[in-house]
Amino acid sequence: MFSKKWLLTTILVFIGTAVCIRLGIWQLDRLEQRRAFNSQVESMRAEEPLNLNDEIPNNIETMEWRKVIVTGEYDFENQVALRNQVQDNQYGYHLITPLRFNGTSVLVNRGWIPVDADWRTFDEVGEVTVQGLIRLGQGKPAIGGVADALPIDGSMLEVWNNLDVEKMSTQFSYPILKIFIQPNVDENDTTPPIPYQPTVELTEGPHFQYALQWFAFAVILFFGYPFYLRKQVA
Repeated sequence: MFSKKWLLTTILVFIGTAVCIRLGIWQLDRLEQRRAFNSQVESMRAEEPLNLNDEIPNNIETMEWRKVIVTGEYDFENQVALRNQVQDNQYGYHLITPLRFNGTSVLVNRGWIPVDADWRTFDEVGEVTVQGLIRLGQGKPAIGGVADALPIDGSMLEVWNNLDVEKMSTQFSYPILKIFIQPNVDENDTTPPIPYQPTVELTEGPHFQYALQWFAFAVILFFGYPFYLRKQVA
């Protein structure tokens, strides 16, 4: 196994075995992350709706997927849009609008509009009540995507690649929560802006099966290699 003739092959087998084991552990980590996500969604769904006019918990960032309700007035002057959004195979934006209430504000993803539409035609003037789910913003994804950069001249960035609440909040002159609200969807509502809710599948996915496969590959490599060598020598 460690002779000059087979040394390189032996090293490659050991490396391959280690890689397979690491990939199996990675899949188990993904499984735990999935279970934690499922638990978070289920526990928040079981909670009563949170009325932000009555209470803003200090740990509100830990309450993603909880039902929420708030009454306030939209600030259309600081409204922005999220690009690359599709509705019925039609390209457009999602309108992201600050809702001001009780001396603070929260971003609301009001939903889809056509890309060539005048944003201000969708203004909802006066007091409004928004019901939906608490969501957390996201910067550039770890894989793919384009990061958003604020203009160096200090002007307002109006069209974004990512719903990055933290970075968006730097454009406002008033306090803003570190969450946004995804309003409830009315299936009969076909008038822009059309609210959107992502589909959430509370399953464990194939991660456990993938982990078993990688561990099986590691066993085959590590224990099968000596038998292969014996056969070659014979």
